[in-house]
Amino acid sequence: MFAQVDTLLERSRDGLGIGLGLVRRLVELHGGTVEAHSEGIAQGSEFVVRLPTATNNPSRERMEKVLNTPAPASRILVVDDNRDACDSIASLLQTCGHDVRTAYDGLEGVSEAENHQPNVVLLDLGMPNLSGYDACRRIRAQPWSKGMMLIALTGWGQEEDKRRTEAAGFDAHLVKPVALEKLLEAINCKTSWR
Repeated sequence: MFAQVDTLLERSRDGLGIGLGLVRRLVELHGGTVEAHSEGIAQGSEFVVRLPTATNNPSRERMEKVLNTPAPASRILVVDDNRDACDSIASLLQTCGHDVRTAYDGLEGVSEAENHQPNVVLLDLGMPNLSGYDACRRIRAQPWSKGMMLIALTGWGQEEDKRRTEAAGFDAHLVKPVALEKLLEAINCKTSWR
């Protein structure tokens, strides 16, 4: 993920290099596989996605179990500058019975955390105005944040990123796209984990 073959300066605006990694993760979350084939430069590419049928799908059965297992409702704040991602996660968590608020940058996230005082804050790391790292530090510095669980929910998943989130005061580090099952497990967890 985040690796591109051609990193020439003039091609630096062609994307982040996460497309195929994102496809692979989404397909694997559904119990499938993805393959990429090419005969070489300028020969085109072939992508093969294989997904299991809907019947007897263990991933589906696990997801249904998670969604049908009631968990205590939490007050959750989702902070992400990608509005679509933020709103989608918030909608999913509301469907699971949680009280969810959203913020679209780090400064707004800190303010909303103070006003709403959630049990759990999901923070993206790379945001304008105030990074997720700095937003976490500001929240942790407040007396009202005692007992609040802060989870980094980000596309950054290198070991150095995880060390930085731990140093900033996060309780957990989840890499996007994250399975709903894993996200709910993190939210319902009462102790720090990575």
